[in-house]
Amino acid sequence: MMIPSRRSVTHASAVLVLAATSVLAHAQHKPAPPPPGPMFASDRVTLTSSSLTVKLLSYSGTVAQLSPQSAPAWDYTPGDLLKERSADTFYHLGDLDLRFRVQGASDWTTVSTAFHREQVKVLSSNEKTFSADVSSSFPEGTPLGVVRTWAVENGDVALHFTLTNKGSQPLELGGIGMAMVFNNMINTRTLEQAYGACSFYDPYIGEDAGYVQVSPLKGTGPVLLVVPDGHTPLEAWKPIMDKRDRKTGLGELGNDPEGHWTTFEGSYDWMVNSKAYADTEWHGAQEWNTPTEQMLAPGKSVTVGVRFIVAPGLRQIESTLAAHRRPVAVGVPGYILPEDIDAKLFLRYDKPVKVMTVEPEGAIAIHDDGRLKSGLHAYTLEGKTWGRSRLTITYADGTVQTIGYRTIKPERETLADLGHFLFNEQWFDDKKDPFHRGPSVISYDDEAHKQVTQEPRVWIAGLSDEGGSGAWLASAMKEYLEPNKDEVAKLEAFVNQTVWGHLQVAEGEHKYGVHKSLFFYQPDAMPNFQYDKDINWKSWTSWNKEGAEDVGRTFNYPHVVAAYWSLYRIARNTNGLAAEKPWSWYLDQAYETTIAMQTQAPYYLRFGLMEGTVFLRLLEDLKHEGLQDAQWTVKATKLEAMMRERAGIWKDEAYPFGSEMAWDSTGQEEVYDWTNYFGDKDKAEVTLNAILAYDPTIPSWGYNGSARRYWDFLYGGKYPRVERQLHHYGSGLNAIPLLAEYRTHPDDLYLLRVGYGGVMGPLSNINQEGFASAAFHSFPDRMAFDPYSGDYGPNLLGHALNTGVYVAHNDAMGWLCFGGNLIEHGDTLHVTVLDSSRKRVFLAPAGLWITLDAGQIASVDYDTKRETVRVHLAAATDAVKSARLRYEATVGGHTWTLAGSSGKDGGASVIALGRGETTVELRQQ
Repeated sequence: MMIPSRRSVTHASAVLVLAATSVLAHAQHKPAPPPPGPMFASDRVTLTSSSLTVKLLSYSGTVAQLSPQSAPAWDYTPGDLLKERSADTFYHLGDLDLRFRVQGASDWTTVSTAFHREQVKVLSSNEKTFSADVSSSFPEGTPLGVVRTWAVENGDVALHFTLTNKGSQPLELGGIGMAMVFNNMINTRTLEQAYGACSFYDPYIGEDAGYVQVSPLKGTGPVLLVVPDGHTPLEAWKPIMDKRDRKTGLGELGNDPEGHWTTFEGSYDWMVNSKAYADTEWHGAQEWNTPTEQMLAPGKSVTVGVRFIVAPGLRQIESTLAAHRRPVAVGVPGYILPEDIDAKLFLRYDKPVKVMTVEPEGAIAIHDDGRLKSGLHAYTLEGKTWGRSRLTITYADGTVQTIGYRTIKPERETLADLGHFLFNEQWFDDKKDPFHRGPSVISYDDEAHKQVTQEPRVWIAGLSDEGGSGAWLASAMKEYLEPNKDEVAKLEAFVNQTVWGHLQVAEGEHKYGVHKSLFFYQPDAMPNFQYDKDINWKSWTSWNKEGAEDVGRTFNYPHVVAAYWSLYRIARNTNGLAAEKPWSWYLDQAYETTIAMQTQAPYYLRFGLMEGTVFLRLLEDLKHEGLQDAQWTVKATKLEAMMRERAGIWKDEAYPFGSEMAWDSTGQEEVYDWTNYFGDKDKAEVTLNAILAYDPTIPSWGYNGSARRYWDFLYGGKYPRVERQLHHYGSGLNAIPLLAEYRTHPDDLYLLRVGYGGVMGPLSNINQEGFASAAFHSFPDRMAFDPYSGDYGPNLLGHALNTGVYVAHNDAMGWLCFGGNLIEHGDTLHVTVLDSSRKRVFLAPAGLWITLDAGQIASVDYDTKRETVRVHLAAATDAVKSARLRYEATVGGHTWTLAGSSGKDGGASVIALGRGETTVELRQQ
């Protein structure tokens, strides 16, 4: 987005206009911080465990610093902001939110230790314990008393809250929320400062097995894990919002005044009970777990708490949990289940499984495969009912673990649904449209069941930016994966009639420049067009004609390059599907558009661009074509030099992840691509680690492989707010470097698990009718996909350029298959290819990467003893008579030869296809 004026937002609905603009105002017009509160000047109390040092404020009993012994200079909490955040209503680690009512009453009462602090009454303080009554911070007459205890127990730091009913009537506890406040406050920091101080954190909302992982932004170093201590399920994950009093600048009850924006996602409450919210603010949403409450009789007490433990690094999270006797679950290929995939689930806990249940009943079929030699308990899962489901595992000791799954149609069927929806429901062909947007695939509102042709964020209706190009970019990627003749014809019409000459300048000094939007708001320039009078057009997001025609936003160019490149690939590798232009024209357009960034939009070239992988794919194809025509080699050389210059900039930056935003998670994809390509392995590793910090593997379809994004609902969603987005386009794009790195480090299963979670994420956004949403709303008051198609396109691009079948072996879990089904026959593995592309297979033990430019792979037989691979190619079609196969040894020491090829074309082995399957064999030399 253009800085400074691009990132603001309104909406056609007056309510949403106010909501979106208030977020912007809240962040950009932050009042001066209040004077420090009395807690800031109080003494510090230090508790030390074998793994952590915690410093507490004696006045409030909250955390001033939490540091690992292995990296004592690191603070997981925002201790460096303690002075600015010491006034009332600022939340700190150790605060508690409660919602309760007298049994039989209808209204809930909410209290918080953060809202109006009074000095705590210290009950015990020594080198191992700090215990205090915090009830003084509640309003007078509150019937609940709370004692908070920090303690060093069994080598760990523990936090307990004991709640006592001091009244004469039973109390219904409908909301118990422990504030999880860590240093994700990037705010005014530079990138280098942020990577040196800040952490991101994600929840596994898995009841008794739940936990929170806190990872340094740089992706290296010790990871803090917060786990239940006693019966303290992570039932829900409630955001601490940022509503504040306009006069005082302090937060309203239950709110932290720190404004949520691109540099601060906000903090959260670990909800032990959440029914009071589920019945009110969250009513109607489908939560991760069943909301609960508990009754507390007069004079009785209940204790909840968490324990803080430290994992040496991200890859050791699960082993650390297991070492602390926490339940661990690993799903393969993840937690998004295509109906034709036999998924695996591996459980590790020191108590046996008592019972497993699925809600809705029958949504997942489960087969018990028994306990493996490694001690893991293995299961095979089959998705039966489309949509979300919850697997509940109850162990013999009563521990409950839940895992959120999402079943989708088979991947090819999902893609077919998407294509049909895009080229029908989203097909815009108004020949009288004065903005020249037709023919095109345009943005869609699935809640209103109509196309978005007018929007105050004009790019959404204007076919540009991520929020407006998302629909047609998705259509291009769908056709690249699985071309349909009628749909390809429409895609060609869009590219040749709407992109070239309208969205993209076709002649003159700005030739190949890409406009910021075709749609704009300027009534005097469009006297015959009826702008919607119910829309607020007063925000500067409603660009005029001049603003919309600007070609300087570099981030808009990869979308157009991807459209040209997809048609090049279709025209080059099929017969008769792309008939309007020759493949060479599309390839050249992709090249010229890329080169044009240097003159038309040079400013943001200093940053990695989302979808920038398409430039690497373009370079590879230019080199391939150059084997037969030298003109393409000349162009490849020029393109490579351009990218080398950009990579040189990144080489000199500690954290080369700049963007339009102060912090972002989309440039890393391309930064990795080019630093790795040009041999800057150190910077590629820095980039990879940074990705892993915000891209977790967690037993949840929504969080697994879901790269952190939290502000783009403001710019592409129907319901705009700062909110952790699940499977926004960061998922698909950040999976590209993760799987690329895995192919050269096939022993690092962690990369495959996170990366494949990101590959599958974009498919979860597609509903049964084929509509694809921008992302899922994770806040518990909505828990649904956004109704706008928005900026979905880059997500599918990440999937399309990266999907494939991955076969790996793990000592504890055995043979694993991602994207297909695997059957062992002695020393031979038979792998059925079921991913959306059917064009890529990686055999990790062999370090062999097999890809097709043309044709499809039906299955593969891998003889692990003889080191041979038989590739079974699908039968010929009218569009594809010959396959074009490439293979690569991704690790040293392996050389392969192919039998059955009839020649070369652009470096690919050409294989004539027959009426049935055609088999070729690769042998290791």
